[in-house]
Amino acid sequence: MAATQSPQVLPHTPPLDVVDDFEAGVGLSDAQLSQSRRQMLDLVNRLQSTGVQVDIDLPQIAVIGSQSAGKSSLIESISGITLPRAAGTCTRCPTECRLSRSDAPWHCRVSLRFIKDRSGQPLGQARNEDFGPVIYNKAEVEERIRRAQRAILNPSSPRSLFLDGDDEDLESSELTFSSNVVSLAISGPGVADLSFCDLPGLIASVSSNRGSSNDIALVEGLVTSYIKKHSCIILLTVACETDFENQGAHRLAKIHDPDGKRTIGVLTKPDRIPTGEEHGWIRFIRNEREPLDNNWYCVKQPSSNDIKQNITWNEARKHEDDFFTLTAPWSELDTMYHKYLRTGNLVERLSLVLSDLISKRLPEIQEELERGIIAVRQSIEQLPPPPSTDPVNDIADMLHTFTSDLRHHVDGIPNQEGLLQSIRPAQKRFRKAIRNTAPEFMPFYRANAGTKFLPRPQFLDHEEEFEVSGAPTGAVVADEELFSSSEDEEGTAAASTKEGGANRIEGGDKSIYVDEVFKIAHEARTRELPGNYPFVVQETFIKDVVVQWSAPALIYLRAVQTILSGYVKKLVTKHFEHFGQGTLEQRIKTIIHNHLKDCFARTEDRIKWFIKLESLPFTLNQHYLSDYKEKFLAYYKAAREDDIRNFVTKQVKAYKKTSASRFSASDDDDDEESPKGISKVLLGLTEMGITGIQPDDIYKVLPADEMGPAITIMADVRAYFQVAYKRFADNIPLAVDYELVQGIERDVLKVLYTKLAINGADGRRIANELAQESAQVANKRQDLSKKLERLQIASAELLELS
Repeated sequence: MAATQSPQVLPHTPPLDVVDDFEAGVGLSDAQLSQSRRQMLDLVNRLQSTGVQVDIDLPQIAVIGSQSAGKSSLIESISGITLPRAAGTCTRCPTECRLSRSDAPWHCRVSLRFIKDRSGQPLGQARNEDFGPVIYNKAEVEERIRRAQRAILNPSSPRSLFLDGDDEDLESSELTFSSNVVSLAISGPGVADLSFCDLPGLIASVSSNRGSSNDIALVEGLVTSYIKKHSCIILLTVACETDFENQGAHRLAKIHDPDGKRTIGVLTKPDRIPTGEEHGWIRFIRNEREPLDNNWYCVKQPSSNDIKQNITWNEARKHEDDFFTLTAPWSELDTMYHKYLRTGNLVERLSLVLSDLISKRLPEIQEELERGIIAVRQSIEQLPPPPSTDPVNDIADMLHTFTSDLRHHVDGIPNQEGLLQSIRPAQKRFRKAIRNTAPEFMPFYRANAGTKFLPRPQFLDHEEEFEVSGAPTGAVVADEELFSSSEDEEGTAAASTKEGGANRIEGGDKSIYVDEVFKIAHEARTRELPGNYPFVVQETFIKDVVVQWSAPALIYLRAVQTILSGYVKKLVTKHFEHFGQGTLEQRIKTIIHNHLKDCFARTEDRIKWFIKLESLPFTLNQHYLSDYKEKFLAYYKAAREDDIRNFVTKQVKAYKKTSASRFSASDDDDDEESPKGISKVLLGLTEMGITGIQPDDIYKVLPADEMGPAITIMADVRAYFQVAYKRFADNIPLAVDYELVQGIERDVLKVLYTKLAINGADGRRIANELAQESAQVANKRQDLSKKLERLQIASAELLELS
């Protein structure tokens, strides 16, 4: 790629005995400017040296322009040094010029500043390396810069190779362009107090033997990274010998500074303007074309012939002054526009703009640094802890803390989202499912299925919930309605009831009718005496119920396992998610999962054992069994009597309703009607000397119900169910809690140590592998640590100034 100036011209260094005429003072060299501003400029230079410009927008001047726009000549004129002109060596990396006036002899210190590593990633603190000894002879600067740029473009090679080796370009470089910086610190009498950065010139094409097609975008991206910052003053160089519209540097400056508030335009090579086109360029100086807040300037640098004749910088400045004084149309400009001509005026303006910007930005920079340090520290705190230096003990501590927390949750915590609270709904569903397996005995004949209702057993109201199917919520169904048949009441839907609620009997229902019970009992008789039936009948009904308990019990077990598994996984994540790359967390989840499977298997065996026990009817709870039997026997008999002796029942009920009014009438009522029905029977028994007889005692003189033995069997089975289901509904959750819920915590620490093997011969190796940090987290931690280091060093520099 061609250099920014014509490669065939190699300028000669001015003689050493020539003294440049900077004594008049320009920019920050002016004695009228305060010493504090000099210190501020020096501070910004020191901040640049820390590399904090990656994070903070520091005030600076960036010199940009298209290839061959006269940028290098402008910089030479400002700095008083000669830049490399050989093809392929100049402007391939940013060149920072830090100029400062001093009474000491002129000298230049060349250094390399690496702000990114060879892969392009930002370093923590910028690495500054001196490149050779201090230069006291201006003639040596050009070669030193050329060698320094080769070192920047080949970061893997020793610096000494380029500093002490032959002054020749390598056949190929590791990089074609770099964002690392060659820094020139120039000081001496008459040197302006100014700092700026010369950026690679924008290129339109690349040569086939040097560079690649990506270089065009690479250079543009490098320039953009500087000028997009709001504290960057853009020194835009435009060559008058080329059409303005064809110079890409202006397009780029316009994108990032559309209002022209921080751009200073510089027209170069005014002596090469084609005849007749001068007026178009004069409009820039008048700020009529592409106006800028800081205006456009025009400078004239030595021509190629001037350089070949060893012209001094003093002579070059004199030639420039003569050009603008004697050459039209520049000489014809109004006096007010002459301050925009000549290099000295440009330098003065640059110095003032930069110093004003620094004064404005310093307080803001301090605040930005403080906010940045706080934000980075917070980001670091949010990262997982750094890799352990003693992973064996750290993992052991974590295991003990985890198992202690697990025990705490298994014992129970006062939180609605606790483990035991999460299991409770499953316990209620299980109990309800077992209760719903109650045998549905009906004291009616199968032939009457669908025409009879059975009232709910009110003696169970205090311990169970009952719902009436088909009835509105909260509706009360009278016993008389439940006992009534469809023949007696029009419009009453045919229905029968479970003992747990009034449910309609459809085809294929699970109800067991009294005649079916009687038939089973009769067929089961072997050598029993007449009227006696073997216990195997009750046992058969009980086993038919118990066999239904297996499914709800196993469903409950799996539900608890699912809840417990999810709960424990969350605890594992809570305690181990930030350790290493997550391998320890996953391994512990696997160990806990297998441990839970073992607990599940033991619990499942225990449930099956309980079901086998319940298939053998047994209880020592004689009191409750007898009490329930009496209640269910009366319950079934009442429904049975109402069914088979409905005519007697109706008369008894009618007598009860009218007896009070009948016997409260006056004793001298001669018109009293002679007794009938129940009244006549009771009166006759009294006349026989049998007293104390109640209407309900009439049933005792009626013939015995042939289904009486079946009613007794029904009451036996139903009463035993009440005792057995409550026992089972307690035992299964208790077994699940002991074997599964508490079992997950029991011996879990021993299991974890055994499976992780961190106490074994390879324990330290295993622990180190588990403690390895993920590459993503490690890179983020490294980037944040580097950023924090940069910000803290920059903050310390600011504090030192204050």
